[in-house]
Amino acid sequence: MVSVKQYLIKLKNLLQYDYVYYILIIITMIYSCLYIKNYIPPNKYNINDNNFILTIKEYKIDGNKLSIEFKENLIGTYYFEKEKDKNNFKYQINDKVYIKGKLKSPNNNTIINTFNYKKYLYHKGITYIIEIEKISLKETNKNVFYKLKNRIYERINNINHNEYIYAFILGKKEYIKSDIYNNYKINTITHLFSLSALHVSVLSSMILCLLNKFKLKKEISLLIIFILLLFFLFLTSYPPSLLRATIFFLISEINKMYKLKIKNLNLLYITLMLLLIINPNYIYNTGFILSFTITFFLLIYSQKYKIKNKLLNIFITSIISMLASFPIIINMNYEINIIGFINNIFFIPFISYCVFPISIISIIIPKLSFLLNILIIVMETISNLSSKIINCNLIFQRINFIEIIIYYSLLLTILLKQKNILIFFLIVVYLYIKPSFNKNIQINYLDMSQGDSSLIITKNNKNILIDTGGKIKYKSENWEIQSKEYNMTLSKIIPYFKSIGMKKIDYLILTHGDSDHMGEAINLVENFKVEKVIFNCGEFNELEQELIKVLDKKKIPYYSCIKELNIDNNKLYFLNNEDYGNENDNSSVIYTELNNHKFLFMGDAGIEVEEDLIEKYNLEDIDVLKVGHHGSKTSSSEEFINEINPKYSIISVGKNNRYGHPNKEVLNNLDDSKIYRTDQDGSIMFKIKNDKLQVETCSP
Repeated sequence: MVSVKQYLIKLKNLLQYDYVYYILIIITMIYSCLYIKNYIPPNKYNINDNNFILTIKEYKIDGNKLSIEFKENLIGTYYFEKEKDKNNFKYQINDKVYIKGKLKSPNNNTIINTFNYKKYLYHKGITYIIEIEKISLKETNKNVFYKLKNRIYERINNINHNEYIYAFILGKKEYIKSDIYNNYKINTITHLFSLSALHVSVLSSMILCLLNKFKLKKEISLLIIFILLLFFLFLTSYPPSLLRATIFFLISEINKMYKLKIKNLNLLYITLMLLLIINPNYIYNTGFILSFTITFFLLIYSQKYKIKNKLLNIFITSIISMLASFPIIINMNYEINIIGFINNIFFIPFISYCVFPISIISIIIPKLSFLLNILIIVMETISNLSSKIINCNLIFQRINFIEIIIYYSLLLTILLKQKNILIFFLIVVYLYIKPSFNKNIQINYLDMSQGDSSLIITKNNKNILIDTGGKIKYKSENWEIQSKEYNMTLSKIIPYFKSIGMKKIDYLILTHGDSDHMGEAINLVENFKVEKVIFNCGEFNELEQELIKVLDKKKIPYYSCIKELNIDNNKLYFLNNEDYGNENDNSSVIYTELNNHKFLFMGDAGIEVEEDLIEKYNLEDIDVLKVGHHGSKTSSSEEFINEINPKYSIISVGKNNRYGHPNKEVLNNLDDSKIYRTDQDGSIMFKIKNDKLQVETCSP
């Protein structure tokens, strides 16, 4: 009979063959694909349920907003009515609570290529979110580990300058201010804020340094390190990138200790297989994908080349990391700082040997947090300077699957054989200039909730944006103000523009000065290149005057009350040049013909303007009408609609809006046309291809 020892020897010998891992990877990927294809998140709730007993998994209080993730696969939001209620909220992780509220299904993204919240939650096993009306305690946490976790969270919360402790220790980047974090994005160093190999390496080194003083056996030291890393995972709620780093670290140490002689690349395959068996949905996690991809290419490189100079090694590692992550970063942010890897020469050692260790020490000895504050000031100052000096951000259109495969195939041959360098460079150039090959005219009506925004792209890629959307802002008490106010421009408009390869707006046309039509104009001008701005007729209101100050500062030319624009042999006619004495009726009404298809944009112009338009112009058989004033009864009279006879009618309107838009009478007037509504259909995209009008929607 074959002994256990002989089996182990045979297994050890078998593990030396690369083909074994390739076979296992293929089997694992087939299993993962089948699992994902048939995956349905566990759900024991009915949409009509109102009362729940739930266990708190994570929570965050920001201004008057309480966000809670529950262990029972629900996410909830609650708004404190009084500051007293906020201060009295003393619940902790793993407490059981009574919840009264309404369940609702999360929405898909309604602007193409932007963040899909529904899919994000779906792959976390969450199918409903809950709008909390009332919350009360049922049972406090009794688990000793969660008590320790709560204690650490409470300790961090009471430390000065704790936003970076949250980021580096708990992986919660959202505590860092938006403008500061945006500088880190420009410098391409946000990967240093993701919990991964850097944190495992530094933490394990610190622990090992302490354990060496006790002269323990290697096995015992490794066991202690592993237990503490497990607790670190528990503390951070098991992010996939940190799971990858921890498992890889553990099996690498076992490989060294027992001299198994398994290649590091094969250890990475083992790690990948283990995690995909645990949860195939990890494949949708960006941190997981980035972590494995970058590690894979770094290991490929390290097998071929050995560099002793540490500074040079950091530099080359940074370049390879940037190249490895390029398609992933592009499909996340649609831009990349192509010389941002230079920043890593400073930031990697600075964060590894200074900021992260001091963050840990600050939890143990809070009085030393002043040291962390000094380091943070240094880091933020250098990041701010670097974002202005070492900034070569290039915008790339979304990369498709075939292009990604070609890119990585070429990168692999370069690292292994130093071939195809020129072809690889040409592929990157092609990806950058790809949008210029698109000769189809596009007219996109963007879902901006109750706001208006439409984008026209001509044959020669001239970009005309009509309105920016926006929302009415209400005054809030200091305690209600959230640290990161939702920014529609940064969250929706600019990511969409970049995803289709837009590098600038040639003309920004603002139909009038209401906030739902131009409320995002300043944000847009501050964060995206705008060549010219067109205002309507009439006096500038306060919002328009604020924008003009920014335009003057940035030396962007602007015009008002014009009659027509000639762009790429396409004329935009501004039909309303009178001053009616109010913003809505002063709206620019824009008419254009694109490849013999007629488009009319009504802004918020009312019935009086419509009557004047009928008298002055022949506007028969409009192909696409942008319905006036969100479908309000003040616009779209029966006489006007019968005169223009639209084939398609587009209504920009927010879901369940408080104005009751669109009006039933208006819908009846438009009954002979095909009606699209942004609250029901999301963004509506018209493409003129081979002189034919094609319609697509991005439904919620």
